[in-house]
Amino acid sequence: MTAIIEACGKQYRVSVGDVLYLDKLGMADGETVTFDKVLTVVNDEGAATIGKPVVEGATVTANVVKSGKGKKILVYKMHPKKNYRRKQGHRQPYTKVEITAINA
Repeated sequence: MTAIIEACGKQYRVSVGDVLYLDKLGMADGETVTFDKVLTVVNDEGAATIGKPVVEGATVTANVVKSGKGKKILVYKMHPKKNYRRKQGHRQPYTKVEITAINA
């Protein structure tokens, strides 16, 4: 069974056992999070249930594995011939979740 969910402003296609890296959710490790914005559910036979805009009564349950920061990217700004140079690093915080159940 697979589902398409909306989390953190993005859409993800998930099935049981998948691991997702989402934007920081602010939850502790080991907590359970429930996504109720389920857009589509496809069962094992291939029959799809498409929501308008969401599927009524469908939820996806996930377990928070860990929270952390991604790799550092460098932001470099420069205006040529004006002696303007700025160098800044950024590490995007994330939450790693594992999908445990799709309830539809």
